[in-house]
Amino acid sequence: ILFFSLLIHYTYRRYYRRKQGKLKEENEKELEVLKLQNDKEIIRIKNDQLKADFKDKSNELAASTMSIIKKNQLLSQVKEQLTAAQDDNGSVKKIVAIIDRNLKQTDDWELFKEAFNNADRDFLKNLEKTHPNLTPNDIRLCSYLRLNLSSKEMAELLHISPRSVEIKRYRLRKKLNLTHDENLVSYILRL
Repeated sequence: ILFFSLLIHYTYRRYYRRKQGKLKEENEKELEVLKLQNDKEIIRIKNDQLKADFKDKSNELAASTMSIIKKNQLLSQVKEQLTAAQDDNGSVKKIVAIIDRNLKQTDDWELFKEAFNNADRDFLKNLEKTHPNLTPNDIRLCSYLRLNLSSKEMAELLHISPRSVEIKRYRLRKKLNLTHDENLVSYILRL
């Protein structure tokens, strides 16, 4: 009887330990799954926040770009009006010279570049790493293409004709070694 009692007790303890071990294992697995789900949710929330921040920065950048374009258009119109109404005393020529200096300022590009870097940090780094042969003007054109600006808008920013922008785009395609079938803007957006 004592032997059977010890055997039953031993068997019961062994069964109890196994059951406890399985429960502990299941609980640990459940906790691990919950932790992974929480981590996944945190990552999703952070990604959503980053996307929202990126969208805000892009909107801010687009607004500042449009502001620069409108300023340049206004200065060009004033210059045309003053040139048409020139008088002999030369005061209009001085005003036109001041406007020309404002139109050709590179400060606009520096402000734009800084805002663009804040909005899309990796793009310029990737572009320069992938295509180290690009000139600063090529990089500038790529930045404008990344914003999906029209040739007319780029012409205003670059102070050249829309036809010259098309030529610059053609030359850029060659430098980037794009095939005839590849879309330049799509390629720039993928970088």
